[in-house]
Amino acid sequence: MSLSTAVLRIVPGAFILNSGIGKLGLPPEAAESLQSMAVRGVPPLKKLTREQFGKFISYGEISVGAALLLLFIPNKIAGLALAAFSGSLMSMYLRTPGMTESDGVRPTQDGTPIAKDSWLLAIAIALIVWRKNK
Repeated sequence: MSLSTAVLRIVPGAFILNSGIGKLGLPPEAAESLQSMAVRGVPPLKKLTREQFGKFISYGEISVGAALLLLFIPNKIAGLALAAFSGSLMSMYLRTPGMTESDGVRPTQDGTPIAKDSWLLAIAIALIVWRKNK
């Protein structure tokens, strides 16, 4: 694995893993708040209780972070995991009122923290299409 590919995996992997670990034991009120935003991007998440959602988001982030950090996992698999995660964040961003300017794409001040996750989607695509030089 090249250094550049390892960096594409290790940096976001460590960040996402840390975020997931930080959500372990998420208080129900905090889980409910996150869930209310998440259902805009992924409507089926509404079917989960807030406790279930708290575990889902925590374990999901830990899994994606670990998939990126475990360099023996193929780039395509790690990239697909990251694409699912970041794609759901982008869906939430685009569907939540007040996150985008009137053009529906550029972020408002409130939308910037989520819009920056578009870089994760770019990294996911790079990992999915990456081909080893022969």
